[in-house]
Amino acid sequence: MKIMRTIYIIICLHLIFISALGQSEKTNSTSMDNMWGDSKTAETNSIPEKARLFADGNFGMFIHWGLYSHLGGKWKGKTYYGIGEWIMNKNMAGIPVDKYIPIAKEFNTDEFNARKIARLAKDAGMKYIIITSKHHDGFAMFKSKHPFNIVDATPFAHDPMKELSAACKELGLGFGFYYSHNQDWTEPGGSGGPEKYADGTTASFEDYFYKKCKPQVIEICSNYGEIDFVWFDTPGRIPKKYVTELVEIVRDLQPNAMLCSRVGHGLGDYASKGDMEVPAQNIEGLWETCDTNNDSWSFAWYDNNFKSPKEILKRLISTIGRGGSYLFNVGPDGKGNIPVIGQKFLRETGEWIQKYPQVIYGTGASPWQHALPWGDVTTNENSLFLSVFEWPTDGKLYLPGLKSEIKSAELLYADKTKKLSFKKENDWILFDVPFQPADFPASVIELKLKHSSESAKVNTTHGIYPNTEIELLAEFAEVADAEKKKIRWMEKFGEWKHVNQIGQWNEISKATWTVDVFEPGYYYLELRYKGKDRVVWKTVTDEGIMIQNQQAATEKYQNYPMGIIEFKTPGKHAISLSLIEGDKKTTSLESAIIKPI
Repeated sequence: MKIMRTIYIIICLHLIFISALGQSEKTNSTSMDNMWGDSKTAETNSIPEKARLFADGNFGMFIHWGLYSHLGGKWKGKTYYGIGEWIMNKNMAGIPVDKYIPIAKEFNTDEFNARKIARLAKDAGMKYIIITSKHHDGFAMFKSKHPFNIVDATPFAHDPMKELSAACKELGLGFGFYYSHNQDWTEPGGSGGPEKYADGTTASFEDYFYKKCKPQVIEICSNYGEIDFVWFDTPGRIPKKYVTELVEIVRDLQPNAMLCSRVGHGLGDYASKGDMEVPAQNIEGLWETCDTNNDSWSFAWYDNNFKSPKEILKRLISTIGRGGSYLFNVGPDGKGNIPVIGQKFLRETGEWIQKYPQVIYGTGASPWQHALPWGDVTTNENSLFLSVFEWPTDGKLYLPGLKSEIKSAELLYADKTKKLSFKKENDWILFDVPFQPADFPASVIELKLKHSSESAKVNTTHGIYPNTEIELLAEFAEVADAEKKKIRWMEKFGEWKHVNQIGQWNEISKATWTVDVFEPGYYYLELRYKGKDRVVWKTVTDEGIMIQNQQAATEKYQNYPMGIIEFKTPGKHAISLSLIEGDKKTTSLESAIIKPI
């Protein structure tokens, strides 16, 4: 304990004046999402052998755990709502450096059990774990020569990363580290950190890089055996020469480790998309989306908004269906425990995956290139796997556009299969299915094709279903004289929402969807949009059917009923939408929803 107190005195003396000197504003002018960097990666025409775990596993556990977990979203009795790992930042509690450093004295993670966490990942069907070794607060969750680390600065006094890496190897899981290489809010010279040392001399990024960042990257690449991932984050404006040095270290010390694109400057092995984002369209190449089990990445005492097993599976299968891998986060509390509800939902997710592993592992993207109203599709060899989350209640499942020959169709159960009869009609496949689903939260239908699923021929036009509503997203529309643009915003701080929308309307703007109607007749039309006051929308089909209606508009995206639309004949049709009255600059259209009556 005397040694630990001495270390604290050294750290606090070194940083006692830093709070008054303030934090650097050089990177604070860059918004959080822009700090993620470009998702470009190194060019490759094939999947390298070291990428097999990533490319075939498709499902990994992300862990955000650090000094901030002890605070749990609260500072000096006040709760700060948002992502807990940013609590030190000025956008949250704005905790001064000389007040944040001593929190380590209270950080005793004596209930941490590395094997239990690894076992949870295994039970959930995950194939690897990536954990924060150092987040933006600069605190190292591993033994480091830099004194601000969990071994030397806390009562816990040993290295949980050693235990977790060993547990992963024991259970056959891949293992990797997250490391914040650009931002460091407690180290002089780090992006977002103090601009001066305690003696008043100026600190540079170069100082931070060579005194702390580079040595610590060498440590995590040297002291934990073979690792599978190094997940750098928020490169922001970091100069390329520093990124190149870090990449060379990883390539030298861990040649089989994969680097995500957030290392910066296009030097990663695979692309990392925006936080909490599941793309709507297929994406080529190696990529992942990182998502979290509630609203915060790290533990926050109030955050009880956990994703259900159904939601986890939908987002996982949709990510795989778009061609990517899904990195799903948990946030242990300050004692090292993952919240019980999060554990329960992950195990239920894993129970489903254990019954249908062929849907998840080693599977490829959907030839439809987008989700379908009842679920999604993954592929493997000659099989298409239809994961049906919204089971039809009329005994009919509709599949549009498949031109490849089907050899067989089977509904999968945990311990048996049931052959399904089907027929082709109006360029659709119509399956006769039981009135009760085979499983929850999703039933699986396996279609075996005559040829490889990779060469499956599909008309990707969105279908209009006689028994299921469909949402036609704005990003699938052809747009004239308006702006189709992806926007994102935060609900709580750090809780990202993403929408591809159509805005900047004028008198001649038009958005048009091409659809394939199975059954002619009447359908309800709703529009999902935001704006001001009231707006008037006009909808016209290629058959001359017109709907025009006025509805309210608010600052939040909401669904508004427009009326009844008629399709007189089956087959392909066009639906065109224009804004007739209202604030054309603030009105933003997210989608059109068509529902059977």
